[in-house]
Amino acid sequence: VASGAGGAGPPYALFGLLEHECKMSVLHFSVTRSPGHAEPVPNKQEMVFYTGVRTFRCRPVFSTDAPNVDKHKMERFLLPGAPAVASIFGPISYAPMPLLCLGGDAGAGAGGLRVVASGSLKGADPDRLILKKVVLSGLPYRVHKRTAVVKHMFYNTSDVRWFRPLELWTKYGQRGLIKEPVGTHGLFKAIFDGVVQQRDTVCVSLYKRVYPKWPADLRFVLE
Repeated sequence: VASGAGGAGPPYALFGLLEHECKMSVLHFSVTRSPGHAEPVPNKQEMVFYTGVRTFRCRPVFSTDAPNVDKHKMERFLLPGAPAVASIFGPISYAPMPLLCLGGDAGAGAGGLRVVASGSLKGADPDRLILKKVVLSGLPYRVHKRTAVVKHMFYNTSDVRWFRPLELWTKYGQRGLIKEPVGTHGLFKAIFDGVVQQRDTVCVSLYKRVYPKWPADLRFVLE
């Protein structure tokens, strides 16, 4: 650590980078929400990450931290007291690396930021799968024992044929499959493993892979 030129100004530090630390990758951090932060922390909210000697803006994607699985469910919020994984595009670093997540107005300097979460680096892994779950729902239009005609899930025949291999489920616990489309407006006939009630709701679960957002600015935001 050395002082500024002529002894004026704040001190500055000189450091070197390890191999690959000048490159970008997908980083995953184990984070826990700060007990003193009462406001909700939504997914993909812009934050300032303090990690090692680097400080940069990013939009983390939160996901579950379940061990021994290869697919992880995306979380819409960072829940209090529950550990999660924050995934970002950022400069490569090596574990273990401590982390402070700051939220607020980064343009106002250090006074406009507050600690939102803390944690440590898990590592860089672009192959980690983060999945977002979407549920499509429809209503039984005509019901006969285990067979039902479902409406309001799809609106054309091509969509019915495309999603035909997927398993259907109802809110009352029945499981079924799409048998064939009915008409040209998205209705379809489905068969279930039990008797379907007219008041039931037919659903199908879809999963989409989610990627972190590329940061708009990677410059140091605190001086």
